[in-house]
Amino acid sequence: MADVSLPTSLIHESPLCPALWPFSLDQLPPESYLVGGVVRDVLLGRQADYLDLDFVMPERAVETARAIAHHHKAGFVVLDAERQIARVVFEKATVDFALQEGDSLEQDLKRRDFTINAMAYNPHTEVLVDPLDGYSDLKQHCLRMVSAENLRDDPLRLLRAYRQASQLGFELDEATAIAIEDQAQNLSQVAAERVQSEVNTLLATTEGTVWLKRAWASGLLQPWLPSATETSLEQVASLNQLEAPLSQRWPELLTQDPAHLKSSLGKFGYVALARLLALTATDAQVAEQQLQQLKFSRLEMRAAGTVRRLQPQLDAPLSIRERFFLFQNVGTLFPVLALSWWVSKAPQCWSIEQLERSSITPLIEHYLNPNDPVAHPRPILGGKDLMRELKIHPGPHLGRLLTELQVAQAEGQVTSREEAFAWAKNYIQSDDFQRIYQRRS
Repeated sequence: MADVSLPTSLIHESPLCPALWPFSLDQLPPESYLVGGVVRDVLLGRQADYLDLDFVMPERAVETARAIAHHHKAGFVVLDAERQIARVVFEKATVDFALQEGDSLEQDLKRRDFTINAMAYNPHTEVLVDPLDGYSDLKQHCLRMVSAENLRDDPLRLLRAYRQASQLGFELDEATAIAIEDQAQNLSQVAAERVQSEVNTLLATTEGTVWLKRAWASGLLQPWLPSATETSLEQVASLNQLEAPLSQRWPELLTQDPAHLKSSLGKFGYVALARLLALTATDAQVAEQQLQQLKFSRLEMRAAGTVRRLQPQLDAPLSIRERFFLFQNVGTLFPVLALSWWVSKAPQCWSIEQLERSSITPLIEHYLNPNDPVAHPRPILGGKDLMRELKIHPGPHLGRLLTELQVAQAEGQVTSREEAFAWAKNYIQSDDFQRIYQRRS
């Protein structure tokens, strides 16, 4: 087993330094090792906003976690009783303790996914244990599997390779790439939620697009996103090209707070959601079913259905009335609809001038104006006003009257309460209103 002494400067003020932990080094048994991503990231000089530590030890993992949690009055939970994995949750840190797999630390490390994740650091001795030469791979920015058998043991590792390569800016070694392609069909055995999490991370950044393409070329995405094609992946790449000119011409279109999306992709914004939809079927119902299979939320499913249904409407000029109902249907998903429409036109690098000349420019102007009566109608009159003045009762006919009144506002026919009452009195005599009213009666 290879042991490496790390420079003090590398350890100091990093998560490897016990002085920065929310508990004392004395509370850890001497054969406790830090493992996984935290060791890798420190060696890469990557800084995390939140302290997340993983320890393995040859015995008493759960008992150690429980004692530390009790001493510091921290949160404690057993994550896996059979494998003896427990978690301690501090205010600004999460610490996992696990029993090592196998009879030795080396056996434990040899069961991991990639060599760069198969290093362990002993904070008592300040020695890095590196039986698979992961440190050398790290310095060469190479993602190398521990073994093909380990990939078979957990097929999610096949997709995780692409995700980690994307996040770290690494390249797969040739043997690993071949093994992934050979085992690609095994990814269909993995729980949808786990696959979705990896896909989300690749969708979240422009760097992930290249690796999405490679995952598709390796056959990994087909069981989960069967409508993804070389063309749709080019559309995803086109979205990356769109961000720069859009940010210059209409910066608020993409920078509006997407928190209202409340989805697994919401925190990444509209572009990430548009990337996802580009990989779904053009048929609305099929697109929704595909996202349901991947366990996406109702929001993403609704977004897929809404965008796919409305997208064809943008190919022809729309009247004010048609624009009004388009915005009623799409709501806050309009930026996703606009992005999806742009990239559905032959994938290309759009310039600011081309964006301005596109047929949906008037719709963007509507959407970005918070006082616009087409995209953001504010009724002059409410239902109670109309019932009181016109002596009508609640029902579908009242809803239609309110909607048509808002359309009249959008078209500029109504600009004041007086005009609104006059318009409403005239409208209730129309055949359209009378048909609805009579059905109620």
